[in-house]
Amino acid sequence: MAELIPGAPRARIVDRGYRAYAGPRSGGRGAVVTVWRQSVQRALGLRRSPWAKILPVVSVAISYVPAIVFIGLVALVPTDELTDIDPLPTYGEYFPFIQAAITLFVAFVGPEVLCTDRRTGMLGIYLASPLTRDTYLSAKAAATFTVLSLVTVGPPLLMLVAYMLQGVGPDGPAGVAATFARIVVAGAALSLLYTAVSMGVSALTDRKAFATAALLLLVVVSSLFMAVFIEAAELPGSLYALSLINGPFNLVQLIHGEEPLVTDLTLPAAIAGVAAWTLLGAAVCRTRYQRLQVTR
Repeated sequence: MAELIPGAPRARIVDRGYRAYAGPRSGGRGAVVTVWRQSVQRALGLRRSPWAKILPVVSVAISYVPAIVFIGLVALVPTDELTDIDPLPTYGEYFPFIQAAITLFVAFVGPEVLCTDRRTGMLGIYLASPLTRDTYLSAKAAATFTVLSLVTVGPPLLMLVAYMLQGVGPDGPAGVAATFARIVVAGAALSLLYTAVSMGVSALTDRKAFATAALLLLVVVSSLFMAVFIEAAELPGSLYALSLINGPFNLVQLIHGEEPLVTDLTLPAAIAGVAAWTLLGAAVCRTRYQRLQVTR
């Protein structure tokens, strides 16, 4: 054709063939880290539209507002006058102030992390990599746990640091270390529980709106039903351990060595209730994904 058109450039076809990839290979561990990082970014709305950032940012901000208010009181009011004010909440008593923010955040994070991949077909692409179904779920669980820790560990930890700077924190290094350990353990228990429950519900549908609504109903309605049922039937207060609100938050108070709101609830019963919900959510999620047909 170039010879038929005067002045046209002469074309060449160069067959270089396929060349093997010579870059770094991170293997299965690198794939897990990549999925974890991308899931955390998606849950927090990073590298997405401004609308995707509103709900996570507002939920996280609300969970820190009471802590900032209490810190402001400690910083502005003289120590000798603090006794005339209602006592500041303890680390275990802080969570009822942010109960709504935690519930809303839990109902949002799990579906955002898990449902999107099935709906868009990305799950098949992920499983075509070195990831298996179990390692994929492990990365998603780690991402959900990380994001939820922002509202379960961050606020009381901020209170601890601020109280120490103002001289009203725990006494001595041993007291600081013990309080820090309790904050981390209590926050991790909450994050682990809500990670398992949110992933278990999110595994049953690929629509984020349905999963969010189901999570809100499960957490709120089941807890209200449990409270009414226990009071009406005059059952032991230890059954509050099965509530997704009363059980975990009373467990936090027990971990901090405080008197729980439900006086009949003991530490072993609270641990058993949280462990039961955690294992149930994890079992539902894993069973669903093991039976899920994926086109690669």
